[in-house]
Amino acid sequence: MKITEIRVTPVNIRLDAPFYWSAGLYPGTSKVVVEVETDQGLTGLGEAPSTDCAGLIRDELQPRLLGRDALDINGNEKVCVPEWKVVQNTDTNLVIKAWGAVEMALWDLRGKCWEKPLYLILGGPVRKEIPFTEYFAFRPKWGGAGGELSPEAVVDHCLGMREEHGSTFFEGKLTLGDPELEIRTVRLLREALGEKVMLRLDSNMAWSLPTARRILREIEPFNIRNYEDPVATFEEMAVLRRHSAIPFSSHVPDIRRAMALGVPDAFVTNFTVLGGINRALRFIGACEAMGLDFWCYSGDAGICTAAYLHVVAATQWIREPSQSLFRWQIDDVIQDGPFRQTNNVIPVPEGPGLGVVLDRARMAACHQHFLENGPLDHFMEADGPAKCYRRLPRD
Repeated sequence: MKITEIRVTPVNIRLDAPFYWSAGLYPGTSKVVVEVETDQGLTGLGEAPSTDCAGLIRDELQPRLLGRDALDINGNEKVCVPEWKVVQNTDTNLVIKAWGAVEMALWDLRGKCWEKPLYLILGGPVRKEIPFTEYFAFRPKWGGAGGELSPEAVVDHCLGMREEHGSTFFEGKLTLGDPELEIRTVRLLREALGEKVMLRLDSNMAWSLPTARRILREIEPFNIRNYEDPVATFEEMAVLRRHSAIPFSSHVPDIRRAMALGVPDAFVTNFTVLGGINRALRFIGACEAMGLDFWCYSGDAGICTAAYLHVVAATQWIREPSQSLFRWQIDDVIQDGPFRQTNNVIPVPEGPGLGVVLDRARMAACHQHFLENGPLDHFMEADGPAKCYRRLPRD
């Protein structure tokens, strides 16, 4: 089965309302849909985590892959990615992300060729219902959505998710520059939701070491399952560990430093950032050997989410729920997307490969939004451009 063409389509995936994070307002994400076509009429789907991958895939990786066997994933990586130790010595991981998206599509092709869902090709399921957290954050009112600008409103949002969807896993960002606000919100959440509900936090490296020390001291009695990137570096995190028993996680996938410093306790990332599904499985295996947890981060479109579902289904070590913004996403590029959990879980797709089908009309609308507005700005101010939220057609 030979590769005949690779198509790349940058798209914008908006949220119904932006949320505050450590660098501004987060209105959604911009991705690249990757389609790898073959001479047997099969097309594999992949998803790159940022739009800067599009040109590299189209202009650099595609010429190297045309005519090659789509099932030869290792051989195809060898012609696309320099020796790994050399890649780690460069000033960008762009080629890793770009190849990771193509590699995802090759795994999808492998499943379609063999008419098996990806989780079977990866060894079979250890679970078929995949857990995800609901998200909470401070959000301005935006049309008919958002408006959670107080601790009480955040609590009401989470109570609503529990009542309507059976949600008991929650993660969120409470960093508006006021540590007292975060402490008060956590206390109210625990009081309202009870002791058994999972609460995880993420500051995106917002706090200084002294402020983080104070916050963690105050919230530790409220049974926080994990705090992601409370400070800016692993070194600061190691100092913070002396003052808090709350587990830490990070988006920075550096196992060597984690073992040397004793933190973080978990990594949270995207398979393409690690270089694709194959390398992600090896990374997760290394985490298992070192006793470090691993789960997937939020904000992806349906193709990458499907990859999460299959890999988690087939990987016993991934024990914690992954993050999700599904409830807030108003765009997707797959039929029946975005995925949304009920009672904390989403069933793994049973179709061949990733088990998802492109919705070309919706993808075209998301691409048109990208062409007209550029990639979504994750640093927009509260009075930022409303054009980010211009309604797209749903069908």
